[in-house]
Amino acid sequence: MKDAIEKTAALKNRPSGGILSFWASHERVINILVLVLAVALPLIINDRYFTTIAINCALYSVLALSLNLITGYMGVTSLGHAAFYGIGAYTAAILATRLNLNFFFTFMLSAVMAGLFGFLLGLPTLRIKGRYFAIVTLGFCEITRIVELNWMSLTRGPMGIPFIPSFIIFGKRYSAPIYKYFVILGLLLVTIYIVSAIINSRTGRAVRAIKDDELASEVNGINVFRYRLVIFSISSAIAGVAGAFYAHHMSFIDPKAFTFDQSILMLSMIILGGMGSIQGSIMGAIALAAAPELLRGLIEYRQIIYGALIVFMVITRPSGLLGGINLAHVRQRKSLSKLGKENG
Repeated sequence: MKDAIEKTAALKNRPSGGILSFWASHERVINILVLVLAVALPLIINDRYFTTIAINCALYSVLALSLNLITGYMGVTSLGHAAFYGIGAYTAAILATRLNLNFFFTFMLSAVMAGLFGFLLGLPTLRIKGRYFAIVTLGFCEITRIVELNWMSLTRGPMGIPFIPSFIIFGKRYSAPIYKYFVILGLLLVTIYIVSAIINSRTGRAVRAIKDDELASEVNGINVFRYRLVIFSISSAIAGVAGAFYAHHMSFIDPKAFTFDQSILMLSMIILGGMGSIQGSIMGAIALAAAPELLRGLIEYRQIIYGALIVFMVITRPSGLLGGINLAHVRQRKSLSKLGKENG
C-alpha cells in the first residue's frame, strides 16, 4: 500500500508529459550539451570565486549520488553518510602527509577504507529495518567524529591535519582552482557511470525489487541482505573518494567538516532533487551547494531553512523534483503509442 501511494505521488508530481517526452527523446544530446557547458563555463568565466562554487557543486553531487544509492534506490535511510566522507578524507590526509603518497593512491585507498568500514558496519546492522537503521548510522557518525576529535596521535584532534599536498601529476603541482575543478568533474563523471551501471544491472533490478516489496523479493530467491550490503559498501566507498578529494582540495581538514549536519545536508539534496534519480541528485546538490553563497547573510538560519525545505518537499513532492521519472520507460511508452497509432 505504501509503495502504491509513493508511486502515485511520483506520477502526480512529475513534470508535464511534453517536457518529459522531449527530454526522453533527446536525452543523449542534452547530456552532451550539459557536459560541454560544465567543461566550458569555468574556462569562459575564468573567475576564481565562481570556480570554487562549481567545485563545491560537483563535490556534493558525488556525495548526493552515493547517498542516493542507499536511500533513493535501496530505500534505506542513512543519517551517517558524513562518517564515510570523513574516513576517506582522513585516510587521504594521513597517507599524503606521512607517507607522501600521490593522490591517485590516496583516492584508491580512501575508497577501500571507507568501503571496508561500510561493509563492517553493514554486516550487523543492515538486517535492522526502518528508523532503527537510521539511528544506528547516526550513532556511527557521532562515534567517528569523536574518534577524529580525540585520537591525537593520528588525527591531531581539533587542531586538524594541515599542509595536505594538492594534486601532483608527474612531479608538477596543480593547485589552481581550475585544475581542481576538472579533477572533481572527472570524479563526478566516473560516479555517474558507476551508479548508472549499477542501477541498470541485475544488481540494480534486484535492489529496486527489494525496495518495492522486500518479502516478495525474498520469496523469489533474492538475497536481500547480500544486495543491501554490496550497495551500502559501494556507496560508502564513493563517499570516501569524495572525502579524499576534499582533503587534497582544502589542504586542511578537521572534525568539524564531517559532522551530522553534513549528513543532513546530503539527505536534503536527494530529497529536493529526487529519490532514485541521477539527474535529481545532481540538481539538488547544485541547488544546496550554491545556497550558502546566496544565504551568506542568513548563516545562523541556514539549518532552519534546510529543515523547512525538507518539510515542504515531503508534503508537496514526496519523491522530489525529479523522483519517480524513468526516461527509458517514457521512451518505451512513446514507441508503443506510436506503434499503436500506426497499426490502428
